[in-house]
Amino acid sequence: MSGHSIRVAGHFGEVMQGRLGADGPVALITLPCPVLGVTARLQPGQGLSLSKASAAIMPKARAVKLLQMLGLSISGELHFSAEMPPGGGAGVSTAALVALARLAGWQGDPLTLARACVAVEGASDPLMLAAPMQVLWASRIGQVLDSLPPPPAMEVIGGFYGPPRRTDPADMDFPDIADLVPLWHAACLANDLAGAARVASLSASRSLAQRGARSDPTLSLAADLGALGCVIAHTGAARGLIFAPGAVPARAHSALQAAGLRGVVQFRAGGEP
Repeated sequence: MSGHSIRVAGHFGEVMQGRLGADGPVALITLPCPVLGVTARLQPGQGLSLSKASAAIMPKARAVKLLQMLGLSISGELHFSAEMPPGGGAGVSTAALVALARLAGWQGDPLTLARACVAVEGASDPLMLAAPMQVLWASRIGQVLDSLPPPPAMEVIGGFYGPPRRTDPADMDFPDIADLVPLWHAACLANDLAGAARVASLSASRSLAQRGARSDPTLSLAADLGALGCVIAHTGAARGLIFAPGAVPARAHSALQAAGLRGVVQFRAGGEP
């Protein structure tokens, strides 16, 4: 089993996140990102240990708790490597937990794994699901609130702006998005990328206004570069612009860097699975 590894793709913020009603649960629609992920690798040995560099991604106590909750065991030294920064809003914590479970042989119900992830870290992205962008997800309880149509195919370019912002599971300071969910649903049914991007931008702008990030450059970058809309990590540093596939302008990469975004990436999402 030497060198055996599992990679789990992360996400790049959310096309939508907020409360479903003023007193409702926190819900989100994630934006899967295939170019950023976490890899878990096991080197055989006695007991369970983590390499020194891996502890920043997953403390040993968290790994032990997840394995116990799932009835799994694993021996050796665990190594985690992340292609995105912790606190970036790209799913490092959840991707690492899912990778660990799969490395230890987990093949059970994804929602059972989701609830274990929530129990361990307090909140979870739906990265263990086969089609994570096609659910309205209650991240604090690990529950699918609604199934959604496949979103239109899109191309996203973005990076990380500002300091890391790790998710606080007790944080409920989000705007109401109950009115945006049916708009997203309708845009996806109609394969209307422009409409879907507008909904994502509305969610981003509400969150940026409520959570004190009025100097954020994302909205102005979207306007300057002719993007259809934008996407943010509502509790992280990821910021992205939404374009039709193949329509990202050549100057977008340098414009994002000039605005202070780090680690610029470009990827495609949505479309039929």
